Amino acid sequence: MKFFKEFKEFAVKGNMMDMAIGIIIGASFNKVIDVLVKKVFMPPLSLMTDGLNYQDKKYVLRDAIANANGEITVQEVAIEYGVLFETFLDFLIIGLTVFLVVKGMNRLRDKAQDPKNEVVSTPKDIELLSKLTELIEEQNTLLKSRS
Repeated sequence: MKFFKEFKEFAVKGNMMDMAIGIIIGASFNKVIDVLVKKVFMPPLSLMTDGLNYQDKKYVLRDAIANANGEITVQEVAIEYGVLFETFLDFLIIGLTVFLVVKGMNRLRDKAQDPKNEVVSTPKDIELLSKLTELIEEQNTLLKSRS
């Protein structure tokens, strides 16, 4: 029974919803990046390289073997480095995008946590900690002046 109570607390606190939303957005983001690489970045790159299609690039280790009827009896063995190139480009774009989003979020968080910034409202806990720090510094200077 304790397990279900813990699960209910976990779900109600929002952790599960935050995780589900993150997974859904991540899956959609993956589709966007896939289309961005294959339909936006790769065609101009292919054009610049005289129509080279990177997805078809491979190094054949063993050719496919067909019988007299034209049916393939032994499959081709190849290293498909073109697919690796596209996947690497996907990774770079995702990494750059995540970096920019995190950088923007950190900048907003830093502004929100600065108690001296009047433009953005500071959370109450940060504001109280800031006032407490100022009071401790004031007390320390009073104690040093008495010595």
